[in-house]
Amino acid sequence: MLHALQVFTTVVVGVMVGVEFAVAFVINPILNALPQDSGQLGRAHGGRMLGAVMPVWYVGSLVLVAVWAVAGRHHHGTGLVVTAGALLILSVIMSILLLVPINNRSKTWTPENRPADWKQQTNRWDRYHYVRVAVIIAAFALLATALG
Repeated sequence: MLHALQVFTTVVVGVMVGVEFAVAFVINPILNALPQDSGQLGRAHGGRMLGAVMPVWYVGSLVLVAVWAVAGRHHHGTGLVVTAGALLILSVIMSILLLVPINNRSKTWTPENRPADWKQQTNRWDRYHYVRVAVIIAAFALLATALG
């Protein structure tokens, strides 16, 4: 049963990492290349859509990792799992303190109501997101190593 939990947790975290990686390196560059206001409108829609799903995914992943760490506390790789959990906690803290405030503002923006510094705020969100992606990739790598 522990092995099934380990595999399930690794897959859930891995898919989350894939989504966040795609946002950073595929979706946002595509949106940034769109003409006129299309990119900003697409980001606002993405912020609403993913803003509803990702908090559950991040917290759910963290809960799964915590259950794995407790259930497998006497097994090989527990230190890796605990470290991955700490990185996921860091990613949640980063999200709450740095990314969510910008996302909450930007998901309501339209070309008519966006602030003058909207591009700077979007660029700041992107920079924070790159760091968060690196953190969750590291967490995923630790889980994959612990699984092996």
